[in-house]
Amino acid sequence: MKKVVLAYSGGLDTSCIVRWLKEQGYEIICFVADLGQGLGKGEDLGAIEQRALAAGASKVYIKDLQDEFIEDFCIPALKANAIYEGKYLLATALGRPLIAKYLVQLAHKEKADAVAHGCTGKGNDQVRFEVTAGILDPKLEIIAPVRVWEFKSREEEIEYAKMFNIPIDVTKKKPYSIDRNIWGISIEAGVLEDLEQEPPEDAYMITKSPTHMASYAKYLEIYFEKGVPKKIDGKSCSLKKLITQLNEIGGAHGVGRSDMVENRLVGIKSREIYEAPGATILHIAHKELESLVLDREVSHFKEIISLKYSELVYYGLWYSALKEALDSFVESTQKNVTGSVRLKLSKGSCVAVGRKSVNSLYKKELSTYGKEDKFDQKLAEGFIKLWGMPYRR
Repeated sequence: MKKVVLAYSGGLDTSCIVRWLKEQGYEIICFVADLGQGLGKGEDLGAIEQRALAAGASKVYIKDLQDEFIEDFCIPALKANAIYEGKYLLATALGRPLIAKYLVQLAHKEKADAVAHGCTGKGNDQVRFEVTAGILDPKLEIIAPVRVWEFKSREEEIEYAKMFNIPIDVTKKKPYSIDRNIWGISIEAGVLEDLEQEPPEDAYMITKSPTHMASYAKYLEIYFEKGVPKKIDGKSCSLKKLITQLNEIGGAHGVGRSDMVENRLVGIKSREIYEAPGATILHIAHKELESLVLDREVSHFKEIISLKYSELVYYGLWYSALKEALDSFVESTQKNVTGSVRLKLSKGSCVAVGRKSVNSLYKKELSTYGKEDKFDQKLAEGFIKLWGMPYRR
C-alpha cells in the first residue's frame, strides 16, 4: 500500500480527501501545521485530529510552527512592505511554503511515496505547495485530488462527508472556504462569488462591524528595532503575543478588513475577503517609520522591490533565487528602521499620528515656516535653473 502525506486543514476539502484517498488504496498520514489558527476563537486542533482519524487517516502529526512562521516568513514580508495588489497581506501565501517544507520532511521520515494537498485546479495554493515540494524533493509524487475527483461542487462534498459520517463545520447555508493563521484570514466561496453582494457579517471571524465597533478611538504606540516590532506601548513581548494583541485590539475597532477582486496566478480573477488586523497595523506603522528614516532614493526604489516581492510570495516562489536576492536588499534597508510610531484606531481606520526615531532624517529647522527656519531660500533659484536646464528648448 502506498503512503501519502496530506496537508490537512480540517476543512471540508481535506476531510473528504482523506476518505477519497483511502478508497483509492492509499495509507494517509495527515500533517496539521499550527500557524495560529488554534488561538482565540480559532479551530480546536484536537478536534481537527479526531476529524482526520474519523475520515480514515492512519496517523496525524500536529506541529506548532507559529514562531517559525512569524520570524522566518511574516517578518521578512513586513520588512519588505509586501502587500499583493495593494490589499492582500499574504497570510495564506506566506504559510504555504512553510507547510510544504514540513510535508517533504515528514514524507522522508515516514518513507512516503507522495505528498498531497486539498487545493483546486483554479487556485494559487496548488502552485505554492507543488513548486516548493518540487524544489525540496523533485522525486516525490504530488497528488491533488480536487483536480481529478468526481465532485463538481462544495455541496456534493458536503453530502459525501455526511455519507461517511465525517464531522465538518461547513453547511450549505454557510459554505465558505476559510484559511486562517495568526497573520490573517482568507475567506471565499458562497455568496461572496456574487460581486454585487456586500459580504455578510457572518463571513467575518475576528473583526467587528461598524455597528458594533467601539465608539471611542484607541491609541497605541509600536516600537521597532531594525524593522522588527518589539514593544506595544513601551512593553516588550514576544512576536506571537504582540501580533495576537494587535489582532484583538484591531479587530475590536474593525481594522484590517479588505474585500478585493484579485488576479490569481492561474489567470482568472476571484473575489476574496480578508481579515488581518494585526498585520495591517504593523504594515502601516512600519511604512510610516521607514518614511522617517530612509532617504528618498532608497524609499522610492523599495516601492518597486515591494511590488515584486509581493508577487513572488503570491506566486509561490518563496525559495527562488530572486526572492533570496531581494531579501538581502530589504535587510540592508532595515538597519536604521528603529523607533516608535503612534497610531489611532477608530471605526475601521488605522492612521499614524506620531513618529520618532534616533535615525530620523526629518530636520524641523529646515522644514518649518516658523522663526526657527534655517533653510536658505536663496539657493532655490539656482537649484531650479539647474534642475530644469535639460528640458528647456
